[in-house]
Amino acid sequence: MLKNLFTDLPTDLIEEAFDDLLNVPGLRIERIVSHGQASPPGFWYEQGEDEWVIILQGCATLQVEGRDTLVTLGRGDHYWFPAGLRHRVDSTSQDSPTIWLAIHRR
Repeated sequence: MLKNLFTDLPTDLIEEAFDDLLNVPGLRIERIVSHGQASPPGFWYEQGEDEWVIILQGCATLQVEGRDTLVTLGRGDHYWFPAGLRHRVDSTSQDSPTIWLAIHRR
């Protein structure tokens, strides 16, 4: 089935939108659409699987445990989170959607 990452974007985003594009044993690929969202205060992702993300549109800043500075990601920038690395979204674009592609390896 043919689909496009940039079509059927959610328009009224109170929360980030997560859409699985592929989910097979050992691998999950998802599209994430953010529009000004950030992780709630004190919330950290600490996943049991590896995750690689790339920004396709927009931008985001991340706080990654063990780093003294925020990680800023723009179009085409990608980042690897080994399983168990705590991280959180500090901010995402407010003027247009941020479209992420996330690949999770179990």
